[in-house]
Amino acid sequence: MANISISSAAAEQIQHVLAERGNGLGLRVAVKPSGCSGYSYVLDIADEVGANDVPFEDHGVKVLVDKEALTMLDGTEVDYVSEGLNRYFRFNNPNATDQCGCGESFSV
Repeated sequence: MANISISSAAAEQIQHVLAERGNGLGLRVAVKPSGCSGYSYVLDIADEVGANDVPFEDHGVKVLVDKEALTMLDGTEVDYVSEGLNRYFRFNNPNATDQCGCGESFSV
């Protein structure tokens, strides 16, 4: 069985976004062919568990992963980082063999 983990910083940010929005089940993560390295991460707020979603829970928040993306994301930690004025979700993906300089896309 695949595993996805969520850092405490990412969990806090997901909780913040859901509270600001007023509803939502958790964060949905998928990948799509795109970018200079082959694939990019796609994030969205999930309001329900879809037929293709595999739920993971960590630090009290849910992350729903598209089952098509599980092999590419197995072992990934979803983190939330602040670097200077930039704040963003970062994926520490052990399956990525390469990623573009900006971190927006990866290859496996």
